[in-house]
Parts: sequence; C-alpha cells; structure tokens
Amino acid sequence: MIELLFFAYRDFVGDPDRILAAYGFGRAHHRVLHFVDRYPGLTIAELLDILRITKQSLNRVLKDLIGQGYVTQKTGPSDRRQRLLYCTQSGAELAADLTRVQARRLARALAAPDALGSPEDFLMAMIEPEDRPAVRRLMARRGPTGGGGA
Repeated sequence: MIELLFFAYRDFVGDPDRILAAYGFGRAHHRVLHFVDRYPGLTIAELLDILRITKQSLNRVLKDLIGQGYVTQKTGPSDRRQRLLYCTQSGAELAADLTRVQARRLARALAAPDALGSPEDFLMAMIEPEDRPAVRRLMARRGPTGGGGA
C-alpha cells in the first residue's frame, strides 16, 4: 500500500506541478498559495506551523509570490510586527486552477467502480490510468514482506 500511496501522491501533485512550471513556481509555492487562499489573513507564524518548514524557506517562496503579485502582506492591526497574508486576485485565480485539477483527480478516483472497495483500490484509481499496469507489475515483484534482502 505504501507504493500505491507514493504513486497516487506523485500524480496528485503532478497535475498542479505542470501548471506551476509555467510560472516558474514549485510545490512550496503551491502549498503557500493553497493555505493563504483558504485562510485569508493567515500570519507568517501560523503558516510556518502548518507547513513545518523553516522561516528561510518560507521567506524565499513568499518573496517570489509577493514579487510577482500573487500574494500581498499587511501589517497586523494590533501588533505592527505581525504580517498577515492574502492572495491577490491573480493569486486566488491560480490557487483555484491548482485546486480544480486536484479536485478533478479526486472526483475521478472516487467515481471509479472499485474505488470505495479498499484503500488500495482508491489509491490505484488516483494513479494515471496508463501507468496502472506498470505499477501493478512492479508491485507483483515485491516480496512477502516488501523488505529488501541481501
């Protein structure tokens, strides 16, 4: 099942990766956009807690998103040191595009005939249809414990 989770995740994030590449952005940008769009006024500290990344990593990503007009920051009303994050119109549109492709993949997987039969079936349904035979072949080669030997 761990292999299926890996392949399902690969394809789940692969859809937005292709969109983000056109902007010169990566997965870290996607995660920031997602949470800032969903929770307008999120503080830097809250975002750091959610993403579990370093302040340095977040600052690099925020610099890109703010510099290119996808996110804006405002000073907190009660604490001038606090920075509140908001998506701009462009940021909200990009976040919606990214969410749309991921929601579409989830909907297709849930609509698959066997998707609700087991976690394995659902994860297999998340994988690109043309990749499923190769994933099945790979998994058939796995030993009984899945662990490596000598």
